[in-house]
Amino acid sequence: MTEFRVSRRQFAVTMGAAAAAALTAPKLLESVAHASLPDGMPESTIQLDSNENPYGPSPKALDAITGSERVASRYPDGVEERVYKAIARLHGVDVENVALGCGSTEILRAADMAFLGPGKQAVAAEPTFEAVLAFARIAHAGAVKVPLTSDFRHDLPRMAATCTSKTGLVYVCNPNNPTGTIVSRGEMADFFPRVPSSTVILVDEAYHHFVEDPRYSTAFEWFGKLPNLVIARTFSKIYGMAGMRLGYGVGPKDLIAQMQRHLMRNSTNAAVLPAAIASLNDPDHVPRQKKLLNGTRDWLVRELTKDGRETIPSQANFFMVDVGGDVHPIIEKFRDRGILVGRKFPSLGNWLRISIGTQKEMEAFLAALREIVPAGVARAARAARAA
Repeated sequence: MTEFRVSRRQFAVTMGAAAAAALTAPKLLESVAHASLPDGMPESTIQLDSNENPYGPSPKALDAITGSERVASRYPDGVEERVYKAIARLHGVDVENVALGCGSTEILRAADMAFLGPGKQAVAAEPTFEAVLAFARIAHAGAVKVPLTSDFRHDLPRMAATCTSKTGLVYVCNPNNPTGTIVSRGEMADFFPRVPSSTVILVDEAYHHFVEDPRYSTAFEWFGKLPNLVIARTFSKIYGMAGMRLGYGVGPKDLIAQMQRHLMRNSTNAAVLPAAIASLNDPDHVPRQKKLLNGTRDWLVRELTKDGRETIPSQANFFMVDVGGDVHPIIEKFRDRGILVGRKFPSLGNWLRISIGTQKEMEAFLAALREIVPAGVARAARAARAA
């Protein structure tokens, strides 16, 4: 079993603090009930802003979460070890090839802390999931952004050419967040040997379960063939456990050992770990969620196309639509209607990212969009750009 990292957190709670907590308990409980929503937003708010799965975890995972109440007072060392073994079996690797984190974001952070520092740099697409470049700055490393191609995909040849002896890490999000686009198997095969062997290639596959494009291949196809490849995955997306926080990384043992030194002991918990095992043991969950969410996404894209709107072809549980101008005021207008949509990505300032909710939620989104940005306005903006 992989050696754990640091000693447990120590807690010191004074009687005064305990008394204060008791006095404010009703208000705290009320806030927890709406913890996923910004202050002032009603419970009926439609959340299409964080690429979550609106259908939630597998029924088997829910049962496991409920069962975890019996061991809530215990540290989860034993079940964490079982999750390590389950993930190792899933990918045909050794336990020492696996790292668990509090969501895959912690895996990305650990990679930055392990492989970057002063004088080093991280290379990533622009735009992509921002965490890796944000953590790079915390590690006092440089952050190099490579613009996407004209069809909104990673420019892998340019990213490889950007890597030098100073590049500690190059990050590939596949499918990419926020565009939902992929890089193909052939493009990955050309990319890997062009990256210096001293540079760690971090491939984030948070959304890989949603992909239907036959040109796509998971980076696990190359696992064991490259000494500098680390792959990150999460239980937040198709498994519907974003609020439970569990992700993992798989890589060569020496690289994983370096990352483990930057991961907290017991950053997982006694509820999500058995739920993860139950999710992996539910053969129906992934195909069911993929069909539901991709089907709703494809229906919505067809409707938007009928309106004359332009979208970026997506292989994820979200997509981007051109709103013809700055997305910021559009985001606020949706919020006023009780719908939360994605944030602004500066390099794609007129493209709005929409997470896929239930069919009913997407029908409400479509109706609101047609009010906020009428189809005629969208068509005119598109024609003006083409002229």
